[in-house]
Amino acid sequence: MRIALGVEYDGRPYCGWQSQPNGMTVQDNLQQALTQIAAMPVSVNAAGRTDTGVHALEQVVHFETEAVRPLTAWVRGVNALLPDSIAVRWAHVVPDEFHARFSAQGRSYRYLLINRPVRSAVYAGRAGWFHQPLDIALMQEAAQYLLGEHDFSAFRAAECQAKSPVKCLSRVDIYQDGEMLVFDLAANAFLHHMVRNLVGCLVYVGKGKYPPLWLAQVLACRERSLAAPTFSPDGLYLRHIKYDAKWGLPQIQDSGVRSVK
Repeated sequence: MRIALGVEYDGRPYCGWQSQPNGMTVQDNLQQALTQIAAMPVSVNAAGRTDTGVHALEQVVHFETEAVRPLTAWVRGVNALLPDSIAVRWAHVVPDEFHARFSAQGRSYRYLLINRPVRSAVYAGRAGWFHQPLDIALMQEAAQYLLGEHDFSAFRAAECQAKSPVKCLSRVDIYQDGEMLVFDLAANAFLHHMVRNLVGCLVYVGKGKYPPLWLAQVLACRERSLAAPTFSPDGLYLRHIKYDAKWGLPQIQDSGVRSVK
């Protein structure tokens, strides 16, 4: 039997999603809890990896098991065994041809950025911070150059394992909620560090270091060295994985955390 799960987590306590020998990852904790419920080893496949400190509102995974359990066991039962910072939101039986990663049609991320002179205590680890005033209109103008299908090599980490740097970015929305700036991005797929690198460049434009057209020039040059440094992981959230309706996966609302919903 193949089962898909929707998983939410606070990435602060973990060394990212991907399993590591030290066991301090989201995947390791989830697999340990699932193994206890199944009473046999369970290995999960995820829609995508997240780095150390990066959060998820809905990571999607699937796993195989011969254990016959009610779906509530894969949600409430697993949650009872997980740390408070990880929670299964839903479980759904899927056909064998479903794959959390390869069946995904798109992914969306949200980046939260506190824009004020002093850092936030309440949002420490949950939002990025930039001390200088940022011009949202300039950032919104620059973001338009990113839309569509492009080679995003300039925003790709050196260790990125993607076969191609060409991705189609369908959405880059930037708006303000009090002292919080919200960046919403959606694409068919993202490169390693792509969102954080894009946010870093948008901040450069917002503080007046470069004009909006500079972002188009960086994109065209395809040189990582020309772009801004990788921004903090603190405010990055994997928000949603898009799948074809034929899989029947649950449609859920985002977390009620302020400015993340």
